[in-house]
Amino acid sequence: MQQEGLIPDSFTFVQLLNACASLRALESGRQIHAQIIQSGCECNIFVESGLIDMYAKCGSLADARKVFNKMDARDVVSYNAMILAHVKSGQAQEALELFQRMQCEEGAEPDRATFLAVLNACASLASLNEGRCVQEQIIQNSLGSDVFVANSLIDMYSKCGVIDDAQKVFNKMTTRDVVAWNTMLGGYAMHGLAKEALELLERMCEEGVEVDNVTLVALLSACSHLGLVDEGMHYYESMGLVYGVSSTVEHYACMVDLLGRAGHLDEAEDLIKTMPFEPNVAVWKALLGACRVCGNVEMGERIAKEVIDLDPGNSAGYVMLSNIYAAAGKWDISADIQCQRLERGVKKEPGRTWIEVNNEMHSFMVDDQEHPHITEIHAKLRKLSAQMEEIGYVPDTRFVLHDVDEEEKALQLCYHSEKLAIAFGLISTPPGTSLRIFKNLRICGDCHNATKFISRIVGRTIIVRDAHRFHHFEDGYCSCRDYW
Repeated sequence: MQQEGLIPDSFTFVQLLNACASLRALESGRQIHAQIIQSGCECNIFVESGLIDMYAKCGSLADARKVFNKMDARDVVSYNAMILAHVKSGQAQEALELFQRMQCEEGAEPDRATFLAVLNACASLASLNEGRCVQEQIIQNSLGSDVFVANSLIDMYSKCGVIDDAQKVFNKMTTRDVVAWNTMLGGYAMHGLAKEALELLERMCEEGVEVDNVTLVALLSACSHLGLVDEGMHYYESMGLVYGVSSTVEHYACMVDLLGRAGHLDEAEDLIKTMPFEPNVAVWKALLGACRVCGNVEMGERIAKEVIDLDPGNSAGYVMLSNIYAAAGKWDISADIQCQRLERGVKKEPGRTWIEVNNEMHSFMVDDQEHPHITEIHAKLRKLSAQMEEIGYVPDTRFVLHDVDEEEKALQLCYHSEKLAIAFGLISTPPGTSLRIFKNLRICGDCHNATKFISRIVGRTIIVRDAHRFHHFEDGYCSCRDYW
């Protein structure tokens, strides 16, 4: 076009930026940006929004911010691009702050795309109060019947721990696409509601909705969360014959997790060997996680090597293998594995638990000393510990992965991030209020056991979302039936 002497205009640049975004071609995008500046089109709001979108999709949020901050005027399109950019970059809190700024400072009215991005942010943060406020705005904007918005509401409520509200949204939908059914199925799977998931699949088939690979991933995941091996095998074997769905790596990962966590480690490994394609790191990690649950050191060593070879920059292989050795009392080998990780510059994701109280998120790490109410939190935990011990709680020191004496192990367990968040919730909310806490890693066995005792003592429902699923604790019992 340029060789023929034609000069690109703002429309040309918007299309070029879309192409760069689709290809994740950051350097080409920067070259186009330079041409935009030379052409004088930089202040065109559509071009600016295209630049934000391109930089965000290419993974350069800093450049997207620079463009956004330089804009003389911002509309809903530019805000949508920036909000979505923050959501996709894992900065959900910043996305919600932009949503507030968009309405309060700019007076821009949110549209459907805004709500979809903001609901995603609420789901990521498990910010239930914010999510409910967004739903009110959605209804005011007459978007409650929009299929895509409804699907996002189901996802948001599921991930915020209120599966009943997700079900209400689903039941009110007059038109449902396969995404709606799959999202509801996924919600049931996250909450360990396998029976409800199986019943929903039957309804799908009765209503003539075509089952796809996502449907069966959710269904197999639900079976895995409750150890329903026979049911999972039935649906896995029916995939091609009954539903016309070919097995993907995600289905294999679910089956490996299902078999492995149920103690069928050899069967899980044999299944991997029969895969018609090379297993990816997710499949091996599923088996490695099962080795940790079952305490199989020998197989764990072999599988960890596969995980580390496939993804040497990910800490999961090192951490899980180190934990397997620690649980077996092989402290020297456990320490050696952690040294290898550090020598190779692989960073471990720190455990973190957060809770929303009075519309504010409070985050905790193990043995956290930074929270302004830490003295009251520690006092509450000491009181709870004494009450728990009176009714039979014994600290499970197997979950302290450090070679220290038993007394020190019990003390370390007391200040895990999950317990700190629960204690803060108890001192900050009225009696009888349900607590919802969220953890970025898998809840430890001792915290799981302690939370059962706490729910019985305080007479409250405590809902915990960890990296794998939801746990609903009530009156000394957990919805997972101690299988997770």
